[in-house]
Amino acid sequence: MKIEAVDFFYLAMPQVTTEADGSQDALLVRVVAGGHVGWGECEASPLVSIAGFVTPMSHGVCRPVAASVLGQTLDSPADIARIAAEVEYNSMDLLQAAHTFSGIEMALWDLLGKARGEPVWRLLGYRTSYSKTPYASQLFGDTPQDTLRGGEVARRDGFKAVKFGWGPIGRGTVKEDTDHLQAAREGLGPDGILLVDVGQIWGEDVEAAAARLPALEEAGAVWLEEPFHGGALDAYQALARRSSKVKIAGGEAAHNVFMARHMIDYGGVGFVQIDCGRIGGIGPAKKVAEYAVARGVTYVNHTFTSHLALSASLQPYAGLADHRICEFPFAPKPVAREFTANHLDRDANGEVAAPEAPGLGIEINLDAVRKYLVDVEIKVSSRTLYATPELA
Repeated sequence: MKIEAVDFFYLAMPQVTTEADGSQDALLVRVVAGGHVGWGECEASPLVSIAGFVTPMSHGVCRPVAASVLGQTLDSPADIARIAAEVEYNSMDLLQAAHTFSGIEMALWDLLGKARGEPVWRLLGYRTSYSKTPYASQLFGDTPQDTLRGGEVARRDGFKAVKFGWGPIGRGTVKEDTDHLQAAREGLGPDGILLVDVGQIWGEDVEAAAARLPALEEAGAVWLEEPFHGGALDAYQALARRSSKVKIAGGEAAHNVFMARHMIDYGGVGFVQIDCGRIGGIGPAKKVAEYAVARGVTYVNHTFTSHLALSASLQPYAGLADHRICEFPFAPKPVAREFTANHLDRDANGEVAAPEAPGLGIEINLDAVRKYLVDVEIKVSSRTLYATPELA
């Protein structure tokens, strides 16, 4: 098969706010090859990612992603790895390339799986897709009472685990954060698995993070996610050494395998969280999963958007029976919920698994895509480099 077309569709809510919610817009990717169609999703600024595909060449290792993808042969997983290597080298100085290619790479796996009649996880070498325990991923409330209600709703909806993130945490006093953590625990009940994400709020301030450790321990938090900038490995390691009960989690900021490995080796994380929409796709994420297993670190998917992204994020560790925690989009915005025609529902035990269906097992709702589609045109010197393609 030859890759004939790579099309991008920018979707967005009518109004995008400053809320730390990545499900407010989306960049859907369609790849066509050999009479088959695959779909993927980028996790980054949509317009910048589109530009990364079509931007004029700046020099030999700053080429548009399109130059390394269009016309390529796609017949096996090895072809996907080969194309990825070409993108990595030819777009070395195009820093958005990893994000742009991530969605394309997902679509390549989806297309190849459909062509072969196999789920992606089987193409990756796994024999079984093990069920995972999903956690409801949501924001801290504006007040502790709002946080408490969020925990109660998740518990009522049958989630055994909940992650509260961002919002006011880390922006006020230790006492204010403690109140939120206690409210989260109260809302979840004594047996709920509590996970906490602070969205890099402390930069590299180890003391600020350490001041919250007693409250995190008292609330029974399993992990503290992204306390620092994704590259502040010394700060990660210092906090990991001071935290005896609460593990440190991170890795979503990694946009290549090496960054993820460094988070494990030098950051001292107990949980490495990888976003297939950022790291370069499913193949690189699988490499990180293998690396984590070898070093006794738990691999966790990272996704906060659609069920297309959720399915892609499950594939790299679908066959790892002992790595069971799974981020699950709990309350995405309508655009992220609606553009897929089917969803990965939890089973009778409240668990979720990568689909058995060919490819990623997710179908696209074209009517919903049209509903949220934002028309885009990129021109340079009166030459159109990109225009929103036809959906048909």
